[in-house]
Amino acid sequence: MALLEYKCPNCGGGIQFNPGTRELLCPYCEAVMDVEALKAMDEDMSRDHASEAIDWGYQGSGWGAGEQQGMAVYSCQSCSGEIIGDETLGSTTCPFCDNPIVITSKFAGTLRPDMILPFKLGKDHALSSLEKHYLGKRLLPAVFKTRNHMDEVKGVYVPFWLYSADADAHVQYRATKVRRWSDRNYDYTETSTFRIIRDGGIGFDNVPADGSRAIDDTLMESIEPFNVTEAAAFHPAYMAGYFANKYDVTAEECAGRANDRIRNSTEAAFKSTVVGYNTVVPEYTNIRLISGGVRYALLPVWLLGTTWQNKSFLFAMNGQTGKFVGDLPLDKAAYRAWLLKIFGIVAGALLLISQVIISFL
Repeated sequence: MALLEYKCPNCGGGIQFNPGTRELLCPYCEAVMDVEALKAMDEDMSRDHASEAIDWGYQGSGWGAGEQQGMAVYSCQSCSGEIIGDETLGSTTCPFCDNPIVITSKFAGTLRPDMILPFKLGKDHALSSLEKHYLGKRLLPAVFKTRNHMDEVKGVYVPFWLYSADADAHVQYRATKVRRWSDRNYDYTETSTFRIIRDGGIGFDNVPADGSRAIDDTLMESIEPFNVTEAAAFHPAYMAGYFANKYDVTAEECAGRANDRIRNSTEAAFKSTVVGYNTVVPEYTNIRLISGGVRYALLPVWLLGTTWQNKSFLFAMNGQTGKFVGDLPLDKAAYRAWLLKIFGIVAGALLLISQVIISFL
């Protein structure tokens, strides 16, 4: 069911964004409408309407006239996640925890993104990726693959803050080189100690941090990277047929996580330049970050939820690159059998070795 609906100009049916294109497709009469053409139509319709400025709390833009019409906020009573949907939607389930969600209010507020990265891969690709994810998992319960039911497969635009910054760094290392040699009488070891200093700067663009408490940060980081150079200026048409999660963590709150990622990357990059030593230990690190701005983006993620033995499992796929992650259950009986097999092999090998040793005595 489409959560944000545009009507087909030919037959009046609901049209949806077609992954991998910049077009909306009518599933009834197969009419195609370009997103840019839809933008022009929206501009014509709203030309005589004054748009209200919205305070983002950062350098962003407000919603255009009519862009929020027909949209509502749905709230999950279990994980507190909030998503944007069509106000006519009667009921649905949370794409994060699979619990029922209910409409709580008309959509309003400071949410208009700066950019959106359209879905490049569709639902079928997500399902086939799940099947590939099963391959080679010897301890995966067979019944999980044959009898489990896929509760939900949902395309979700997840809110991300994208940070740009310059890192000016001064790092001091203590490094050692060890030389060993021998003569007729002694073995020698010579350890030389060096102080190494590195100064320089590194620029970072679009470091992502997801802005939703409802979805696990580690899960989102696991499906990175996203190529945001393919992003488009935001238009609601890209959301047709998909969920869009409402951010509930501000850019200021996410900044610490982005800063840590930038600092860690800077430290790793500088350390990689210190080569040819046996040990390298940083003794002093001073990294100063200079903000280059932050942008708000919606990035495409397929979320697949399934249950087995009353336990929920959530998988995620990057809707642009197809990178797939998710935890799988463990067949405890198969695991015990595997351990016994390994123990048997080791015990047999030890017995054989002991017999060989005895034969030489």
